[in-house]
Amino acid sequence: MERARALTPGCEQVLHLNHAGASLLPQPVLDAVVGHLQLESQIGGYEAAEAAAPQVERTYASIAELIGAGPDEIALLDSATRAWNMAMHSLPIEPQDRVLISRAEYGSNAIALLQLQKRTGCQLVLVEDDEHGQIDLEALERALADDDTALVSLVHVPTQGGLVNPAVEVGRLCREAGVLFVLDACQSTGQMPLDVDELGCAVLTATGRKFLRGPRGTGFLYMRRDLIPHIEPVMLDLHAATWTAADQYEVREDARRFEMWEHDVATRIGLGVAVDHALGWGLDAIAERNTSLADGVRTRLSAIPGVTVRDQGEQRCAITTFTVDGLGAEAVKACLRAEGANVSVTTAVSAQLDLPRRGLDAVVRASVHYVTTEEELDRFATLVSAIARA
Repeated sequence: MERARALTPGCEQVLHLNHAGASLLPQPVLDAVVGHLQLESQIGGYEAAEAAAPQVERTYASIAELIGAGPDEIALLDSATRAWNMAMHSLPIEPQDRVLISRAEYGSNAIALLQLQKRTGCQLVLVEDDEHGQIDLEALERALADDDTALVSLVHVPTQGGLVNPAVEVGRLCREAGVLFVLDACQSTGQMPLDVDELGCAVLTATGRKFLRGPRGTGFLYMRRDLIPHIEPVMLDLHAATWTAADQYEVREDARRFEMWEHDVATRIGLGVAVDHALGWGLDAIAERNTSLADGVRTRLSAIPGVTVRDQGEQRCAITTFTVDGLGAEAVKACLRAEGANVSVTTAVSAQLDLPRRGLDAVVRASVHYVTTEEELDRFATLVSAIARA
């Protein structure tokens, strides 16, 4: 812990419980990003990119190691949402196709799915939750039996709670039914081990800024190798394809067909350093510590009169959501910020299929990471208790 916090300058500045929003950068990531920007200023952007090409290639290899994939199955994008949209809008969805979604669907994904429905005429089918608030596997199995089901979209860890959807079981059911499985791992990547073969997903998307502790403006797309040749991206440029004749082009063979030529080299290098940083600690160790810390948050908050923990799910992770009686989520966030504690707020705008059904318009979200200490949790509970009594 001393070494992890020493490598995280922000730990001395703030009580940061917003790692599910944007985590505190480790010093090696900061050094990598700033170092490349300095190089660009000294020798030029093109020349710096050429010099840093091996570092960028390392980012592909690091991400592949992180999720059990091949480097050729990885594309680097500027966000998880961009990665998810590039994949979803490129998949061959037909008018008669059924796309299965869950109540954990994230707002940006939902908008893209509604746009997909509008453009293709496909049918969006909601698979209900079980008694634990996670996707109902029996209901999913029944829905997959329909021959017109083409795709399952699942958010692994929703923005509005600490539950972990049973993605491995969903992947198994999708494989058995011969249906594509698209997994939004935006909030699970970096806080728990992930293996795409075990998950059984054809597509996985994630961000760099959250639990991976990478720079903002980074994300990645995984697409299974055998699927790539059959999916032409909705947008192409001279990086994704080659202009072979006046009226012809050829799309590149690997997942980088989903990238564009112009990109931020510094943050891509930083993303790779962040992934290596996480791998160095070990994802199993990170997950174990995060689960313990989050359990500690829930225990402390549950003991405060007027505070209600809102998390669901059989398996829970580093995220805790809660409400305070008589006080809106934004007001709670503002009170905590005034005391040097960072949290975030999730509103119904991001979770229309879940929060309104539970009678909630917003929740406060506190997310720990392995650099969080027990002393910080005690301080946080004291702050929330004072807010609840006010």
